[in-house]
Amino acid sequence: MQIKIVDSWLREFLETKASASEIARQLSLTSVSVGQTEPARYASAGVAGGKAGDDYTYDIEVTTNRPDLMSVAGIAKEATASLSGNGIAAKYIPPKTPKVAEGDISFPIEIKNDPKLVNRIMAVVLEVNIGKSPKEIANRLELSGIRSLNNLVDVTNYVMREIGHPAHVFDYDLLNTKEMIIRGSKKGEIITTLDGKEYRLLGGDIVADNGEGEIIDLLGIMGTANSVVNEKTKRILFFLDNNNPDRIRQTSMSLGIRTEAAIVNEKGVDPEFMELALKRGIELYQQIAQGKVVSKILDVYPNKPKTQTVKVSLEKINKIIGVGINPNIATEILQKLGFKVSAHLGFFKVEVPSERINDIKIEEDIIEEIARIYGYHRIPSIIPSFLSDKTIPYANNFYWEDRIKSALKYWGYTEVYTYSLVSEDLFDGPINNAIKLKNPLTSDMVYLRNTLVPSLLEVAENNKAKEIIKIFELANTYHKSQKARSTSHSTVSPSTVSSGRRTRSDRIGSGQNLPKEKLTLAGLIKKTGVSFFEVKGLIEALFDDLEIKNYKVKNRVEGGAEISIENENVGYIEILNSNLIDFEINFEILLKNATNKKVYKPLAKFPAVFEDITFVLDEAVSTQDVIEEISLQSFLIREVKLKDQFENARTFHIIYQAEDRNLTSKEVSEIREQVISAISSKFNARVK
Repeated sequence: MQIKIVDSWLREFLETKASASEIARQLSLTSVSVGQTEPARYASAGVAGGKAGDDYTYDIEVTTNRPDLMSVAGIAKEATASLSGNGIAAKYIPPKTPKVAEGDISFPIEIKNDPKLVNRIMAVVLEVNIGKSPKEIANRLELSGIRSLNNLVDVTNYVMREIGHPAHVFDYDLLNTKEMIIRGSKKGEIITTLDGKEYRLLGGDIVADNGEGEIIDLLGIMGTANSVVNEKTKRILFFLDNNNPDRIRQTSMSLGIRTEAAIVNEKGVDPEFMELALKRGIELYQQIAQGKVVSKILDVYPNKPKTQTVKVSLEKINKIIGVGINPNIATEILQKLGFKVSAHLGFFKVEVPSERINDIKIEEDIIEEIARIYGYHRIPSIIPSFLSDKTIPYANNFYWEDRIKSALKYWGYTEVYTYSLVSEDLFDGPINNAIKLKNPLTSDMVYLRNTLVPSLLEVAENNKAKEIIKIFELANTYHKSQKARSTSHSTVSPSTVSSGRRTRSDRIGSGQNLPKEKLTLAGLIKKTGVSFFEVKGLIEALFDDLEIKNYKVKNRVEGGAEISIENENVGYIEILNSNLIDFEINFEILLKNATNKKVYKPLAKFPAVFEDITFVLDEAVSTQDVIEEISLQSFLIREVKLKDQFENARTFHIIYQAEDRNLTSKEVSEIREQVISAISSKFNARVK
């Protein structure tokens, strides 16, 4: 989220001698990212606070978990903590709630069907005179990236930027009603927004109607054309609504209406801001539009946020941050950020302010607040000694991932990264088994992939000029949960799809019907006359490096081979054509069987006997089955390998060896006869 604010406006809530550049620097080090600080270029001269060029604008990027910082007052509170935490004197001046004299008339608002549609509604009717806004307000809005329209609309934008809660204004007389009904929209209802565009609603959108079924507002997103203020407006309904953020997000994305109000509301803005925002708006209308309150202030508050307390020990704070934090400093940091703190016997009991309850939930969240204001740049760059003498590095899955990636790199393969989302053409298998994105950005990114191979093939297709391609990818594939399989389609929202391969499942929640992620390794070779045995050899080398012994590579009916470990299917090798072969392996099963433990085997005291036997076998007979059958014939057979193959003849290299003696010709001859008999009988083979 982006926000622009003016330095002179910021200093109405922030008392400090720090320069604009120093404020920007400290904020960037400890909180939001300030892209640039530029001299203000006023559209009009004579702005209060100085001449053109004496002021500055901050261009700020706010993370999506901090909607409370989408305001001048919010940034001022954050800047106070950032500056104070780094030894620069600063004081936060909270905005004061003006006193307002109410009128006599009432304007009832009813929430129908679902009380969870909205958290809070506040409204008031005023008599006003429409006109241009004063230069100070117009310029501040323009410098904040908001176009100044007239004093009635400008107040709503000014309040939103200053306090942080979106507001809306209706022409009261155009509403043509004495009450307002808040409800979920019906599928197919049509509205025309105040910018003149027509939309067909999907149903379930939060709307207001005039009691006769006519929609007069798409709550939290944009007003409609039938109630917009105009040059003849004499009375207004100043209206603030705080709604279900999930509904706002769904409507905004499905209709493609991305207003700043929608962006802020969908993040869960604090309903406690509303009274201050409403009364500040009334004050501005009185100052710049000769406003007069003619109604009672309506305040409907069905869903008040619950207070939340987090308890954390000083020991854990210091352990995670890596340095000893003075408890008084930790307390001061939290208090300046708006938390209520009580300390007792090495523990902090932290009451979370209402604007942060969607963001601060666990001990680590509190520790992060302390760490960032204390300053990550002040924490020594020393790697903590988290490995004990009993800990082995390969106990961590990342060790194996890095090891396999390094091995493939040195074997001539290039790692690629491809998108987790694919089109219907690239999805492998019946489309009913696909997990579909609720709001795809493009038609090429609709479904979560269930295999990596089509993505690798697309990479090869996009690099036709290269004669030899050897690539691999280690990433998640996505599969329907058992519950989702009972439905024809499973859908997920973009926010539940991890950007990398790790997700914060504790934040997502176990109650959602999320897809199953399966870590997968896939590779592809493209070159003229590529051999199946080249890929099989790669897999065998990989398994040998991971000390995986009990694996089998067997022919597939459709071509290529199936790979299994301890009779558990782990993947496959697929021959696409004479120049293209791919493979895919379940990495989770691979990790389950991988080990780095070495078993010492002393050098043999007695020499081995080597022998080659050639069998004429049917083409359908698996080489692996023949090798296993030969090995079973005697404990003196140490190793069997396929040495050569020509047409239907296969030559096997056999090693005989005893640990306690030299083998005699007679012993080897007896074993050989047993091998020939077993292979001839089981596979209808003959010795060549």
